[in-house]
Amino acid sequence: MLDILVVGGAGYIGSYMCKYLSKQGYQPVVLDNLVYGHREAVKWGPLFEGSMSDTALLDHIFSTHQIGAVMHFAAFCHVGESVTAPAKYYQNNVAATITLLEQMQRNNVSDFIFSSSCATYGEPVEIPITEAHPQQPINPYGKTKLMVEQILEDFETAYGIRSICLRYFNAAGADPETELGEDHDPETHLIPLAIQTALGQRELCIFGDDYPTQDGTCIRDYIHIDDLAQAHLLALERLFSDMPGGRYNLGNGDGYSVKEVIETVARIAGKAIPVKIAERRAGDPAVLIGSSQKAMKELGWNPRFDDLRTIIETAWKWHRTHPIGYGH
Repeated sequence: MLDILVVGGAGYIGSYMCKYLSKQGYQPVVLDNLVYGHREAVKWGPLFEGSMSDTALLDHIFSTHQIGAVMHFAAFCHVGESVTAPAKYYQNNVAATITLLEQMQRNNVSDFIFSSSCATYGEPVEIPITEAHPQQPINPYGKTKLMVEQILEDFETAYGIRSICLRYFNAAGADPETELGEDHDPETHLIPLAIQTALGQRELCIFGDDYPTQDGTCIRDYIHIDDLAQAHLLALERLFSDMPGGRYNLGNGDGYSVKEVIETVARIAGKAIPVKIAERRAGDPAVLIGSSQKAMKELGWNPRFDDLRTIIETAWKWHRTHPIGYGH
């Protein structure tokens, strides 16, 4: 059984990736500092608690496990915080990633799957966004993701580390078996915020209802974590087959407005969801929808959870059975 180092494997997407890898016959080995991840979400392999900037810990992991590839889910990802605390983001998302890549090189591990982001594109100049869209990020978070993509190009040229970067749109949903789900503190994602409001746990705010869209609220492209995991596995196996790396969008190609998401949660929950309207947030584009045709063609990616209601139903079941997250 080949070991896969999953950095950030105690987090929302990383933990589900570990479950997915285990079902496919791989052994996930998790490195996570547990700043945002949850020890309770690590069930399919060993957990090493620490940072990807800890060279001694990385050497120990590489020397005690037969690591075949590395998957990187360990970025800090709050856009607003990246603006007010950019040093934190450049240190973790860029500098620590370089340390991880250097340790891979030292230990002769050459395959790397990177969780990138549609935030590398910045303000869209065309919809849907393809991989050829200009990359002009407008916040430090997006800049760190683009920097790592560029660093990976140089590391492949210089050191032979091959990579596939997967540019997510809006990750959503939960484990269909309700074993894993979204538990952030603070929570910033719309679907869990709407569900928590339906459960009476918080109030919900819409930031701007005067956008040039059908109902005045922002439109986003939601992608289920199971489909993200499928894409990561296909990317991994592409590198294992000695095929070239690449850069791929991961989205459903359909956009849903903030109000449409809230209305869908309300129908599933069987109750109205009260909302407050606030001013727009700076840097929120009216529409973000991605084209994933390249991933479908080159990776053979075939999303299974491709409608909003199905995505939200999995999240609803998780929150109903885990009303305070992993604290149960």
